[in-house]
Amino acid sequence: MKSVYSNTSSNLFFFFFPLFLQCVGEENWVDSRTVYIGHKEPPAGTEAYIQQRFPDNRIVSSKYTFWNFIPKNMFEQFRRVANFYFLIIFLVQLIIDTPTSPVTSGLPLFFVITVTAIKQGYEDWLRHKADNSVNQCPVHVVQHGKVVRKQSRKLRVGDVVLVKEDETFPCDLILLSSSRDDGTCFVTTASLDGESSHKTYYAVQDTKAYNTEKEVDSIHATIECEQPQPDLYKNKRILSELLYVFRPLGSENLLLRGATLKNTEYIYAVAIYTGMETKMALNYQSKSQKRSAVEKSMNAYLVVYLCILIGKAFINTVLKYVWQADPNRDEPWYNERTETERQFSNTLIRAFTDFLAFMVLFNYIIPVSMYVTVEMQKFLGSYFIMWDDEMFDEELGERAVVNTSDLNEELGQVEYVFTDKTGTLTENNMEFIECCVDGHVYVPHVICNGQVTAASTPKSIIYLVSRLHAEPLENLLYSHMVTQCWLSTQEHEELFFRALCLCHTVQVKEEETVDGIKHGIHQGKSTSFYISSSPDEVALVEGMKRWITQGFGLLEVLTFDSVRRRMSVIVRANTGELYLFCKGADSSIFPRVISGKVEQVRARVEHNAVEGLRTLCVAYRPLSSEQYQQVCHLLSEAKLALQDRDKRLAEAYDLIETDLILLGATAVEDRLQEKAADTIESLHKAGMKVWVLTGDKMETAAATCYASKLFRRNTQILELTTKRTEEQSLHDVLFDLSRTVLRQHGEIFLEICRNCSAVLCCRMAPLQKAQIVKLIKASKEHPITLAIGDGANDVSMILEAHVGIGIMGKEGRQAVRNSDYAIPKFKHLKKMLLVHGHYYYIRISELVQYFFYKNVCFIFPQFLYQFFCGFSQQPLYDTAYLTLYNISFTSLPILLYSLIEQHINMDILKKDPSLYRDIAKNSLLRWPIFIYWTILGVYDAIVMFFGAYFLFDNTTFTSNGQMFGNWTFGTLVFTVLVFTVTFKLALDTHYWTWINHFVIWGSLIFFVVFSLLWGGIIWYVPFLNYQRMYYVFMQMLSSGPAWLSIILLITAGLLPDVVKKVIWRALWPTTTERIQVGTHTHIIEDYGSAKTTAAVFVFWKNYCKTKDRWVLL
Repeated sequence: MKSVYSNTSSNLFFFFFPLFLQCVGEENWVDSRTVYIGHKEPPAGTEAYIQQRFPDNRIVSSKYTFWNFIPKNMFEQFRRVANFYFLIIFLVQLIIDTPTSPVTSGLPLFFVITVTAIKQGYEDWLRHKADNSVNQCPVHVVQHGKVVRKQSRKLRVGDVVLVKEDETFPCDLILLSSSRDDGTCFVTTASLDGESSHKTYYAVQDTKAYNTEKEVDSIHATIECEQPQPDLYKNKRILSELLYVFRPLGSENLLLRGATLKNTEYIYAVAIYTGMETKMALNYQSKSQKRSAVEKSMNAYLVVYLCILIGKAFINTVLKYVWQADPNRDEPWYNERTETERQFSNTLIRAFTDFLAFMVLFNYIIPVSMYVTVEMQKFLGSYFIMWDDEMFDEELGERAVVNTSDLNEELGQVEYVFTDKTGTLTENNMEFIECCVDGHVYVPHVICNGQVTAASTPKSIIYLVSRLHAEPLENLLYSHMVTQCWLSTQEHEELFFRALCLCHTVQVKEEETVDGIKHGIHQGKSTSFYISSSPDEVALVEGMKRWITQGFGLLEVLTFDSVRRRMSVIVRANTGELYLFCKGADSSIFPRVISGKVEQVRARVEHNAVEGLRTLCVAYRPLSSEQYQQVCHLLSEAKLALQDRDKRLAEAYDLIETDLILLGATAVEDRLQEKAADTIESLHKAGMKVWVLTGDKMETAAATCYASKLFRRNTQILELTTKRTEEQSLHDVLFDLSRTVLRQHGEIFLEICRNCSAVLCCRMAPLQKAQIVKLIKASKEHPITLAIGDGANDVSMILEAHVGIGIMGKEGRQAVRNSDYAIPKFKHLKKMLLVHGHYYYIRISELVQYFFYKNVCFIFPQFLYQFFCGFSQQPLYDTAYLTLYNISFTSLPILLYSLIEQHINMDILKKDPSLYRDIAKNSLLRWPIFIYWTILGVYDAIVMFFGAYFLFDNTTFTSNGQMFGNWTFGTLVFTVLVFTVTFKLALDTHYWTWINHFVIWGSLIFFVVFSLLWGGIIWYVPFLNYQRMYYVFMQMLSSGPAWLSIILLITAGLLPDVVKKVIWRALWPTTTERIQVGTHTHIIEDYGSAKTTAAVFVFWKNYCKTKDRWVLL
């Protein structure tokens, strides 16, 4: 937070500043800033003028610069345990005499660090590019009575900016004047909160008449405001001073960077927050890092293998000195140790050095390349979600979006789904159903014999027997207002529709193009049209404009907020009558009503709520001139308050909106989203528990739950409610619930809810939604949670859950921006979890287990070899094999497997959600399975090493009688190793394509070709001039017994795993395995039905066209 430093004792910045700052002979840091409009200094007689320093208007979202990229990136990468570990191993190899070359550790580490650095550097370069495009865009600034054009980054606090229609505000501004006579302007904040509605902002009352550059430049005024803070909607303590007149300012005067000027020709405004101090920039704060269950399992396995590594090194160090304790096995006479070397202190140093050498020799058991492979798998795999045509919404023209790829596999582990109701389960597309005035219900008319009629029955509340066709709302209003002449004679009906016409935020707009669609064009001519944040308001005004001819003057607007849950306007008719019209939720209107047919309207409201309709109550209050003066006095005092301005305004609104007369209520339907019920039913079958967290009333939310099949008609409902006879604010009720239920009785509440098939929480505040999610996360089972919503009020729970999903709905894009994934509609959640989540988890769990398995197979023979070489730290494999094993020979097949493997057809996964249960609770990465893979790796390593050892013991294999040496022995073991682990992956592959064949068999061919070249050709290169591998591989392949040994050892290594799978599938098959067998049987039967070879070929060609897959069991 920027602040001002001062040590004077005089009154600062004219007359108002001492209210906030006491500077009596001591140093003080202030928590506010003073802005001089146009950089005009105070009069000469003013003491202690201190020019405050503010940042420029440069936006910086990048992480690195050209100079700090290498050190900063290296620091961040070596904070990872695996990278730091291999760095230490590499340094040890450089410092002491180790059995392997530093290249064997340095090259894989360099590869991992380089790939990660390139990826992060490229992403940061894109951020730099985006920053430059913003910082260099032109803005218009008023200087010396003229408009000057400059780059946005050069804008300073205090500059007076000219913004024209459809331009974006370059920084946070205080509105001074606009092209409109009333000093207002209209703004869209879609880039801030995603809301495309037009909001009204107001110029400072004393400067709204300054409409030219010279007039604006002549302003001598200051603005006192708080230091920057990220809240978009709260702005405390903003005060302007012009000619010794103090004027408090609020959110309605503050234009935020990123918003766009609409329906206003131009405005003049002064910059108060620039650059990284703007509210938009302060909201760039990064979200908390989420870690998947798979990543936690990887880290746990890494710790286990690190302990195994240390144990191996310790055992070999001890056995080495036990071996050398026998004088016959000590150093030979020509290398005999001296007495000094035999001293205990030197022995300890040598033992420690040997321990480090063994650590270096066995360090490949820690798969450093696994991390970069996992990152590539997550990054590349995320594109399958974005490329999925079934998750493309034609209506919105939007695809699924992946904001973070680190949680792909977590989509396959979800146990609890927390969902919002409005806009998530429902469409948030309001359709007018009926209105109730004084207990009489008016519904859209019906079409009978091609003519519009209005059926009614006397002495009945419902004025329409049946509704066969719903007309637009404006037609309903027009027909009732024009054809029903008695309506104009009824005072309450007239006041009701006047209230709907006047109590709104509708604006008039000329022709405009939005998303390529032209609005305001009628019969080829440009006409005006209405825009608003609510579509039902537009329909109401459209209908009423043909009926209401009486003019009204708008005097005051008591804006809507989520605590009051109502809004009001004070208007003056042409006849001089004063009215206060109020509309809002039934819970906020009924307690304030003193007359009207409350019981009839309440009954209808409750009936509509049970039917799942959204209700709105309308009331009014006539005002006398004296009452209006009192209202103006209350509002003026609250608006001029320098402290707790929002609280004072809320108290004033509370006093004004009393003694209301109830007029009626409206009912609109928020229809259920397409396939929402099917999606929820599928999630239930998959074993997930669905909770609905909404701020709506219980009756409406319960009706939605029944419609979406979350509740069944035979479901036993357990209600936990808090009722109040007296009126109480929503915040108080939520606070009581939080204190009494979630804190004092959290465990009981949790136990009850966990035993329910579905839970509905109503009247929830945004933070309380997050509190519910946190409560479930912290339970003893630690289940994986998913939160899904479409509005800004869902952001808290989206950030709190393990996986957050935003819906591209009509409540803005704030939820989408803060989510991990974004989807167009709720129905797409089904495929994202049941198909993509299932595949991602299967793939990455195999990747993790396979990496540890193949490294055990790789390094355990090296451990066994030490028992046959006197624990001399002699490596079994050549340096090239040590270096390239994880980088080249075995990396691509598992990477491709983790990207395209489909163990079951995706159509089956969608049709049978119960398959999701087979992978629940991290079932494929549990400790028994991890131990099985480790034992399998140890078994294969023993078979490779001792098989080769006993087959070649005391035997000559070459035509000239030459014995195979240690490098031939190691090469044979390594050859069996590469083929065994590759065939193991091939046996686990169910989904074969030409890419699989190319990569799997291609990697084996690459190994053979490399070994031939490495052993016969490349050694002539000067910097690779060493001859220990010369002709070794070719000599090994020239022996027939070597070929037989390779085949036998590969078969012996793979056979137990195959036998185990066959027995398990026969005796204890999982649901997945049953379906795989069923699919295989179906294919065989289809083949049997083909009569000829040509028929079989035609069938298979068509089958591949429809299925595009080959199931291999």
